[in-house]
Amino acid sequence: MDSYLDGAVFEVYTEFTPLNSLLNMKTTNRHMLRWQKAISEYRGNMTIIYKEGNSHTNADCLRRWPLDNVKRNPAYDHQVAEKFLLITWK
Repeated sequence: MDSYLDGAVFEVYTEFTPLNSLLNMKTTNRHMLRWQKAISEYRGNMTIIYKEGNSHTNADCLRRWPLDNVKRNPAYDHQVAEKFLLITWK
């Protein structure tokens, strides 16, 4: 994922309103610090835009990506998978 986003200007559409304030939040919570670190890499190039959840017609596809036999997929990238899990971990 880094190779696609590195240096690119992009927008993130989310229904999670606190995401906008997450980067400026002062916290000692390890969970929040991990999120801040993962997102801060893209701070200068990323614009976070709020969008109502019911208007996200295709956003759920990544969360529902089938994980069966994913390591046998020739496009599988271990580093990307780790980063994706870090970002999506709840």
